[in-house]
Amino acid sequence: MMRVAILISGGGSNMVALARSMTGDHPGRAVLVLSNTDDAGGLARAEDMGIETAVVDHRPYKGDRAAFEDALHDRIVASAPDLICLAGFMRVLTEGFVSRWQGRMLNIHPSLLPKYRGLHTHARAIEAGESEHGCTVHEVTPALDDGPILGQARVPVLPGDTPGTLAARVLEQEHRLYPAVLRRVASGDKTRIDL
Repeated sequence: MMRVAILISGGGSNMVALARSMTGDHPGRAVLVLSNTDDAGGLARAEDMGIETAVVDHRPYKGDRAAFEDALHDRIVASAPDLICLAGFMRVLTEGFVSRWQGRMLNIHPSLLPKYRGLHTHARAIEAGESEHGCTVHEVTPALDDGPILGQARVPVLPGDTPGTLAARVLEQEHRLYPAVLRRVASGDKTRIDL
């Protein structure tokens, strides 16, 4: 059974989708939900699901990213996961952290990578006149929103879309795509999935 740690910063809707998928014959189980802020709504949701939670608050480290990442790493290691899933974890991780988990850390990003790395992806897609948008699950590498693509899901950009309406449609696909990719990766298969 693959042990999975899920890192969040907010409400944790992707975390919930992942955790709910890891039942029955699924080859993975959520062993930790960790946030970089103690007011992340997803922590209570994880506790309600019976998953161990933890907080490593980035704020006391005041710019000492290496010290924050060491504390983050130590807390994750304490739960002995085989895989980390970033699910709305809003901290950029440096090469020093990523290298320790290379090949064992996934992320979901709300764009069809390599387009629109970083923030404000929905607004940027609309402004660019894209006809489709979506989300990507990829292995984490030191470069921001880079790394081998393990899956993508697409949605149309509709006339009159706002960043909010487009984000809502993409989020529905995130909740389908991330669990599908996780199941495959936890089975030892990194073949790409397209929804």
